[in-house]
Parts: sequence; structure tokens; C-alpha cells
Amino acid sequence: MDIAVQLAGQPAPQLIKLAQSAEEQGFSSVYVPDHFANEPPGSGQLDETIMQEAIAMLGGIAASTRRVRVGGHVLCNLFRHPALTAQAIGTIDQISGGRAVLGIGAGWTKNEFAMTGISFPDIKPRLRMLDEATRIIKSLWTEKRTTFDGEFFQLKDAFITSQPVTQPHPPVVMGGSGKGLLRIAAREADVVNIIIDIGKAGTALPSEMAKLTEDGFRTKVDFVRDEAAKHGRALTISTTVFVPFLADTEEAGQQMADGLAAGFGLTGDQARRMPLALIGTADECVEELKRREREWGVEHLILSGGAGGEIIERFGKEIIPRI
Repeated sequence: MDIAVQLAGQPAPQLIKLAQSAEEQGFSSVYVPDHFANEPPGSGQLDETIMQEAIAMLGGIAASTRRVRVGGHVLCNLFRHPALTAQAIGTIDQISGGRAVLGIGAGWTKNEFAMTGISFPDIKPRLRMLDEATRIIKSLWTEKRTTFDGEFFQLKDAFITSQPVTQPHPPVVMGGSGKGLLRIAAREADVVNIIIDIGKAGTALPSEMAKLTEDGFRTKVDFVRDEAAKHGRALTISTTVFVPFLADTEEAGQQMADGLAAGFGLTGDQARRMPLALIGTADECVEELKRREREWGVEHLILSGGAGGEIIERFGKEIIPRI
């Protein structure tokens, strides 16, 4: 399993320093979110949290690092035309010397669209838009000319000159949870990051977080693998830890797990096994990550939850060298 980190909520210079620290500490990839505003589960938008424009931030991180992969986790397809996304990620792949990742999703935070006036269709057309966009981006990266006559996008003899360095193209990461998204990922993605179901509600509901137990996650993994097999493909399974807690003692870890469990109607042990959380001492966390890789097939884990310098350094010293 490789460990990546998602960075957000800081001024741009600080995010670059955190990205450089993550690289030094052995993280495989650095991701940034793609939002106008931060919207934690059940809290509404937080106007005091800094949210950087994702493409610009990725360019700065790409130019300031040498080894880690860089990408959006995940870019909102509704914010950009797919030709622009193809050009932007192709440029970042050039800047980074072949380290760009296309992380892309259908879009979900309805409050952002309400405040900006950007169109926010229902989930089914959003998914069809994502499907078309991903195929267009990959075509612009791999073909000399692209003609596409779709439901949402029409291109005629289109091309981009900022071709990516990576061949045949940068890896595609899709994030989501619903069956519609997972079916698209099975056809088009290289990595699927399975998180809570947020597309229909347009926000991250605590009730949906509670549903993503170990059993719920494994059901989604089985589904997307079966769908990929229908297309003769295999996917890398990824998950995101939004609640990382490296405890100094087993008692402190259990207290944290019990507190988290109380909010979801689970036991402490069930909370420890939630894909969205990683709780325990360094030894316990290493053991749990190895179990998730062995039993769930998780090969790519993204550390989120506003990861700062201390947690990045601790993971680099206490976790990453041991998995």
C-alpha cells in the first residue's frame, strides 16, 4: 500500500511547504481538493477556511517537488470544459516531469453551485457528463484530432499541444461511491477512491458516513471489481481517511474510537474498522493498514482531514516505513 495526502485549508505558500514535507516523509502523492468553500459533514459552508483554486495550486506544487505525484482529489467536472482540463493536466504533467494525476468526479457540493450560479444538474446527467468528459480528455491526450458528438459536449477536429509526458496518459483517479460512478470508473479509471455516497444529496451527510462501514465498503469494492472485469480491466482500490488519529497510548486510541462510534451508532471496534477513520497507536495503525490491504485489497490510501505538518511528519516516521 502506498500512502498519499490531501492538503487544504492553508495559504498557498504553506501548502507548498507541506507538499515538500510530504515528499521528504515518503508519501507517494499529494492531492488538493477542488472547491470554492470548505463544507465538512453536517456543518454547512465555512467561509473562514482558505480554499485554493486546484489547477493553479497543483502547478505550484508540481514545480516545487521532484518525486510525488500531484493531482486533484478530485477535480469537479462541472467547473471546467474537458478540453481545458486536458490542457491543464497535460501542462502539469510537463511541469512535473510526468507526475500528474487526473483525479476527477461528477461534482457534489450543491451549495457551491447555488452561490456561484454554476449549473448543477441532477446526479444522472452529472454522471453522463463525467463519462463524456473523461473519454474526451483521454482522446485529446492520445489522438492527433478528436471529434466528439455527445449529449453534452461537441468537439470537431479538436487538439491540444500541451500533451502529457506520461504515456499513454496520466493515471485517472475517480472518487465516489454510487453504482453509477463506480460503473464509469470500471470503464475509464485506473484508480477508484471509494468514499461516502454524496452525489444525490449534494452534501456530505453524517448518516451516509455511518453507512460506510467495513461491510459496506467491501460490498462496493466487490461491485466495482465485477464491473471492471466485464470490460477486461482491473482497478487499483483506494480509500480516504478523513479521521486520522495517531494515539500515544492504546487507552487514548480506544477513547477516540468510542467517541467517534457514539456519533454513528457503532461500537468502538466498528469505528476502528471504518474506512474513513484510522485510529490507534502507531503499531495498531500499521497492523490495521496491513489488514485493509490484505482483506479489502486497498493499495492506495489518501490521508485527509486537513492533514498538517505534525501528522505528516508522524506518518512519515512511524507508519510509512513499516507498510
